[in-house]
Amino acid sequence: MALKKSDLYSSLWSSADELRGSMDASQYKDYVLTLLFVKYVSDKAKADNSSLIFVPEDGSFDYLVSLKGKPDVGEKVNIAVRRLAEENDLLGVINNADFDDPAKLGSGKEHQAKVSNLIGIFQDMDFTGSKAEGDDLLGDAYEYLMRHFATQSGKSKGQFYTPAEVSRVMAQLLQIPADTPKSTTVYDPTCGSGSLLIKVADAAPNGLTIYGQENDNATWALARMNMILHGNETHDLRQGNTLADPKFTYNGNLQTFDYLVANPPFSVKTWTNGFDSTYGRFDGFDTPPDKNGDYAFLLHMVKSLRPRGKGIVVIPHGVLFRGNAEARIRTELIKRGYIKALIGLPANLFYGTGIPACLIVLDKEDAQARSGIFMIDASKGFAKDGPKNRLRPRDMHKIVDAFIASKEIPRYSRMVPISEIADPKNDYNLNIPRYIDSSEPEDIHDLRAHVLGGIPNGDLEALQPYWDAFPSLRNELFAPLREGYSQLRVEPSTIQDRVTGSVEYASFNRGTAEMVKSCWASKRPLLQKIEAGTKPAELIHDISEALLVAFRARPLIDEYGVYEQLMNFWNDVMHDDVSLIAAEGWTGAVRPRAARTWKDKNNKTKYEEAHIVLGTGAKAKRWVMDLLPPEYIIARHFATEHAELDRLIEERDSATLAVTEFIEEHAVEGGLLLDAVDDEGKLTNAIAKAAIKDLKASGGDREEIAALTKVIALYAAETKAKSAVKEATIALNEKAVAKYAVLTAAEVQDLVIRGKWGVTIQGRINDEVTALGQTLIERLGTLAKRYETTVGELAALVIRFGEKVECQLADLGIRE
Repeated sequence: MALKKSDLYSSLWSSADELRGSMDASQYKDYVLTLLFVKYVSDKAKADNSSLIFVPEDGSFDYLVSLKGKPDVGEKVNIAVRRLAEENDLLGVINNADFDDPAKLGSGKEHQAKVSNLIGIFQDMDFTGSKAEGDDLLGDAYEYLMRHFATQSGKSKGQFYTPAEVSRVMAQLLQIPADTPKSTTVYDPTCGSGSLLIKVADAAPNGLTIYGQENDNATWALARMNMILHGNETHDLRQGNTLADPKFTYNGNLQTFDYLVANPPFSVKTWTNGFDSTYGRFDGFDTPPDKNGDYAFLLHMVKSLRPRGKGIVVIPHGVLFRGNAEARIRTELIKRGYIKALIGLPANLFYGTGIPACLIVLDKEDAQARSGIFMIDASKGFAKDGPKNRLRPRDMHKIVDAFIASKEIPRYSRMVPISEIADPKNDYNLNIPRYIDSSEPEDIHDLRAHVLGGIPNGDLEALQPYWDAFPSLRNELFAPLREGYSQLRVEPSTIQDRVTGSVEYASFNRGTAEMVKSCWASKRPLLQKIEAGTKPAELIHDISEALLVAFRARPLIDEYGVYEQLMNFWNDVMHDDVSLIAAEGWTGAVRPRAARTWKDKNNKTKYEEAHIVLGTGAKAKRWVMDLLPPEYIIARHFATEHAELDRLIEERDSATLAVTEFIEEHAVEGGLLLDAVDDEGKLTNAIAKAAIKDLKASGGDREEIAALTKVIALYAAETKAKSAVKEATIALNEKAVAKYAVLTAAEVQDLVIRGKWGVTIQGRINDEVTALGQTLIERLGTLAKRYETTVGELAALVIRFGEKVECQLADLGIRE
């Protein structure tokens, strides 16, 4: 079966669990990624004879499997990995983890079992069947590991990679033309694990020629592995300090590139150590301050771009507004027209720092003609994800759309003229809040409304998108009171029913559902053609863009909210499904498979969670249905049997309730069953039988015997009902398992495309519409309650209650 990303993630984390008890949490990734690399290149070499990575027999993953259980397994694994490294000029890249280290992996039997079980986890992976193209396998897997690592250990390794969401945004902002040849260059002078370079290369249909430099040796090794795992075998990544020893030079000058991306370390205080000033990186600019390297990196990047080159760099916000030498450098960059755009990002996106950062878009093409800088304040658009924040699909798409169209959106984006930036009041300060006020409008109370009553029309007009969607609803809910104010025609408590019960609200919901249904139906032919060469990224781009365009003209609904519902489902479920279908075909992907097994750290057999289990214990058949869980088969083909099972479950539950209620009724003080219950107040079937035997033997009370007889009868009825449910469940599950084998491709396509995918997406978008309606209802309720009682009415209430208090005090003799 093809490898699902979700399976890869769980396997990676299982492997980490095998190691975490005996070593520092920051080191386990070396073992995990080394074995992932060996397994991946071994499978790829099996499936592709033209693979650029040569895998010797005694350096393959199959050879590692043959070492499992041997006393010297750790030593032999080290030798095998070194063989693979020697054959591919990867010494110092893939052989850094020591599988024979007793301090980390234990000794004797413990070491033997731990290394063997670790190999076993990767043994179950199969990369040969992963035929869907364009997947960022290791990037996503590594990010998954690092996210868990940061959560588990409370530490972070922010220098290793840029979050995938930020990388994707940066790649799209470069707007690389589709016909760009592979010879076009991209460069990252602080490349970390290479994730940014990989995302940019993936954004170019023909690929790009990749160059990068990384100072940290271990991170450079990780980047090399990352490139190979993503099919970029012909990369040029070099190790060294970019500022002190730039590796890409030509005739004494810095080599220049077509595209550049970077997430350099923030505010390095030691950047001057060994700095090589011979390359003219600061020519025409001030020298950056000794204790802050942000502009040193930025000017290196500017110098590394070709005359029409484009780049995007992650920088801390201080770069935009700090003074002195940095202000003078910033002013010169603006005057030269190198800065095309600035995008402010949310805080706490990056591992290693919680401070907010921004993207600076550099573009040397027609720089002198540039008359403004496009600014986006995207700092409010994010979701919480454990201890960090992350960009949602809607946030990413909105940033890219606004940038490409230079679209001015209130409180979000605008083109800022250079003349405004150069104005003495701003003095080339680029702090985004100077130019974009992204704060939400204050919810101001209206004093006249509090004094005279009524709801301000201004508050109602702020809800205009709702009135555009439901044209008659405002008049149904409100009547004119006086100039500038309205009053409710209905009781505040009925607002929700009036909104959701209105004809226009129902019509809007139906229209939205039909739009989703129509858009989805139009993409069915495309989905039916999923095959081995399908590129999942291109497929979902086609579908999501069509949905986005369809909803862009629809009033009220945020098209980016609809887009996010689709993309969340894609990331959670559909991507795995498409990859599976591409690898196995429709009928192959739908077949049940046996649940995986593995040994845990105590050498006990563990089972993957199964959809259907037939039998018990070790001999049970455990079936997993990756593509189509059994509920879809049962609903379509065995509705009658399922209804009968539901009836039997109801009978079982009623039988259980009858037992409980009868015992509770009679096991009370003076009750017929009180003497029969045990010390914990329980009366099981066995206890009841023993009690009735004792009573009959001793000539006990007949009524007590009758009550116990009733209990035994009720337990018997419950047992019979439970047995009926069990038998019906087994029969239904057996029918479902058998049905998978005879499904046609057309039936599978309908069950998946229309049933599983279509119905789920429809439901998620319906939830988006429901949330919009609830927002309107809550706002109207707030306004109704706020202005329900005037100041005069409140004053009268105060007086009336005061008089009541005085009367009460007088009655108590406290007042004369």
